[in-house]
Amino acid sequence: MRRQFPALTMGPAILALIATAFIAAVSLLTFGAPFAKAAPIDARMPPAGDWRSLTHGKLHFKIAYPGNVFHPSPVHSSDAGSLLVSPDGLAKLMIAAFDNDVETSLADYRQHVLKTSYSGAAIDYAPVRRSWFVLSGTRDGMIFYERVSFTCGGRRITSWAMLYPHEQRHYYSPILEQIARTFRPSRSPDGSC
Repeated sequence: MRRQFPALTMGPAILALIATAFIAAVSLLTFGAPFAKAAPIDARMPPAGDWRSLTHGKLHFKIAYPGNVFHPSPVHSSDAGSLLVSPDGLAKLMIAAFDNDVETSLADYRQHVLKTSYSGAAIDYAPVRRSWFVLSGTRDGMIFYERVSFTCGGRRITSWAMLYPHEQRHYYSPILEQIARTFRPSRSPDGSC
């Protein structure tokens, strides 16, 4: 099953707010609200299956996720991206893309994400390349992994993040690895911008 987002028709100020809201959502959904202690893995947690793709009609990002593990959350979805949650609400998968109208650099955006979403976190994996970076670690009993890609000469930013309880890492970490292999950042179908 393929889910298509409508094309973006918002101005630069609105898109900048969406980008900021996405970063804030990662922080709030991960660390801002108390959550029930995660149950250890048991037979009720299904093996990842029923893989589905999320794509964007205009910005053309793509990511796949197991449909029996994550379900779209209509409350937090927007034209620029989507939030998916596990049945217990503790694990989350988010993806968003937007134009980099303020022309922020990858280094500056990385610092902004670190400060806004992961302040005080124990970062254990943080590669930086010419056009992308990853931030991964733990905070407040949650594991996070966020990948941010700059495409189109830095004019577009695509970000996806997965958050899950540390107690359930043996279940979600392999799923994260499978999802990461499916990610394609924002580009037009022919690879141009």
